[in-house]
Amino acid sequence: MKHSELEASALYRAWLQYDNVEHLAASTQYKQLLGQIVMSGDMSRSGISGTAVAELQQGVRSMLGLTPRVAPKLPSTSAYLSISVAAQDDSRHSQLHGEAFTLQYATDNEGQRLVLVGGSESGVLYGVFYLLRCISLGIDPQKLDVAEYPRNELRMINQWDNADGSIERGYAGNSIFYRDGKFIADQQRLKDYARLLASVGINAISINNVNVHEIETQFITVELLPDVARVADLFREYGIKLFLSVNFAAPLAVGGLATADPLDEDVQRWWRDTSSLVYKYIPDFGGFLVKADSEHRPGPFAYGRDHADGANMLARALEPHGGLVIWRCFVYNCMQDWRDRSTDRARAAYDHFMPLDGKFLDNVILQIKNGPMDFQVREPVSPLFGGLQSTNQMIEFQVTQEYTGQQRHLCYLVPQWKEVMDFNTFAPRMQEAETDSIGKKTKGTATEPRVKSIVGGSHFPMKHSGVAAVSNIGDDANWTGHTLAQVNLYGYGRLIWNPDLSAAEIAEEWAKLTFGSDSLVVETVCSMLLKSWEIYESYTAPLGVGWMVTPHYHYGPDVDGYEYSRWGTYHFADRDGIGVDRTAATGTGYAAQYFPPNAEMYESLDKCPDELLLFFHHVPYSHVLKSGKTVIQHIYDTRFAGAEEAERLLVVWKGMEGKVDESRYEQVAARLSEQAEHARHWRDVINTYFYRKSGVPDEHGRTIY
Repeated sequence: MKHSELEASALYRAWLQYDNVEHLAASTQYKQLLGQIVMSGDMSRSGISGTAVAELQQGVRSMLGLTPRVAPKLPSTSAYLSISVAAQDDSRHSQLHGEAFTLQYATDNEGQRLVLVGGSESGVLYGVFYLLRCISLGIDPQKLDVAEYPRNELRMINQWDNADGSIERGYAGNSIFYRDGKFIADQQRLKDYARLLASVGINAISINNVNVHEIETQFITVELLPDVARVADLFREYGIKLFLSVNFAAPLAVGGLATADPLDEDVQRWWRDTSSLVYKYIPDFGGFLVKADSEHRPGPFAYGRDHADGANMLARALEPHGGLVIWRCFVYNCMQDWRDRSTDRARAAYDHFMPLDGKFLDNVILQIKNGPMDFQVREPVSPLFGGLQSTNQMIEFQVTQEYTGQQRHLCYLVPQWKEVMDFNTFAPRMQEAETDSIGKKTKGTATEPRVKSIVGGSHFPMKHSGVAAVSNIGDDANWTGHTLAQVNLYGYGRLIWNPDLSAAEIAEEWAKLTFGSDSLVVETVCSMLLKSWEIYESYTAPLGVGWMVTPHYHYGPDVDGYEYSRWGTYHFADRDGIGVDRTAATGTGYAAQYFPPNAEMYESLDKCPDELLLFFHHVPYSHVLKSGKTVIQHIYDTRFAGAEEAERLLVVWKGMEGKVDESRYEQVAARLSEQAEHARHWRDVINTYFYRKSGVPDEHGRTIY
């Protein structure tokens, strides 16, 4: 499909539809206010501010049918929009910092106006996207009096794209970055992606897979850095800083050295020279993302060194340029003997990194997956959050639906992420960095040690912190394979900008921006989204056990697929019961990695939440849950109910025919039809497995094969 055809497609425009809104009550007021924009000439021509003006003009033209004029002086008309970057000597906005912005309606004897002030050019861009969102949603401009700032410093997307054009865990087509070992020459789609990311406040991107292959290893060489720099130039215009995933063994692979030992002087010198070379091409380069000593990736262990040795070596090379090392904590024994009941993959990240707390340099950030395993439908929060108290850290989510339906099933992930961000670690209280100005934090009062406070950098004294997530986009016309999966990318950006937003608020916002103001459509879509995670969980993973998926592909049921494997992902189902004993008293001791009272809650069979019961305990099928059902009956009931709810999603969506444009209606209907059929398959495989394992019949006498 030609790009001009893509741009005209509602599938492609995602939440930046910018449909005409002249029928909305607020449109007349916006027309009066946005005919003229006052800003300095320097701001409007280039850079991020130039991007902001172009976005504003495009959006206003599309939604309101007028093109704002840009002038450096006050207009003769009585209504206008004023845009500026806060000056240090401006007493009215002296407390505005960084990526923050204010947007206010004002009126006096001279007329009415909107005043947008950014703490930086990026703040202006975010303010423009906020204003465009308000226009699309029909928010009364006279009620605008907002002061917005991102709660997280680093708001990052990780691309798992490979140079051959494939995407590891990609479910929406091929890469928009690479094809056949080369960078794609036409970068228009990259620009459109940058627009989507910036519109929800993303400010950083790593553009290649953390499993760095041969060609990608050469991205830091003089041969390929010009291509990388062109991508960096494009994202820079949208306030997005570029990072690269690097191969820890690059000194061996492309440097001609005989070792990659982080304590070797030649290796250290090579990384210093390489870092200087990268910054020569990309002066504002963000830094390196590293997966080391994990799933056969090279790392410092090969030389008897630890993670701090490896990360700090790279950090010293980047430090003169202001660069960061983001070091992933996804480290575990992937060659585990399934006969060994004492080795527990869930313990691994904590066991590896807690002894190193405080040993990493200030420009190292540990990137920690939200749970201790691997992006399962349900798992507890990683105990490293709260455990690490003297180390920069950020949380890693997975927007791409690897274990949650692969964008062929509907699964709105913001409710899951909200639970994680709101989780109280009960780590020792410290002084919170209280916000005394917009976007700048100073020492203040104590706070609850919730995950959102920890990764937001306000609970522990951290130099850098933030959030990252694995992207879910590809070159499919609708970006995400399943059109409704666009909400996960949108919701990720909105949630990490402001973790206090609710899943319902984000869903409603996205539905209106994507499908328009029809209340029936918005209510229907929101209802489907808010039920979808629970529905998907109900026919797949029971009570937190997880992993009952086809090995490698992770799509479809295979209850014993990983049960006798090296990956450490077991459920230990036998004729009498199921679950993993992770208690300190009789199991692997994982439960003790949490602070009390969480440790006591997970340790106790009576107190452990039902939704995580089998993650922490091995119980008989006759064990009675808090719901009053036995474990085996719960498994049966939820499989049947989940399959019925999946079918109901399709029925509900069919009611949208004629109310949603045909292209999106048909695309979503096809995906929901597949989900309904696949949910029945999940139901029958899981129920039959446990019926044959336990010999306990369904008390309702339903068909189990």
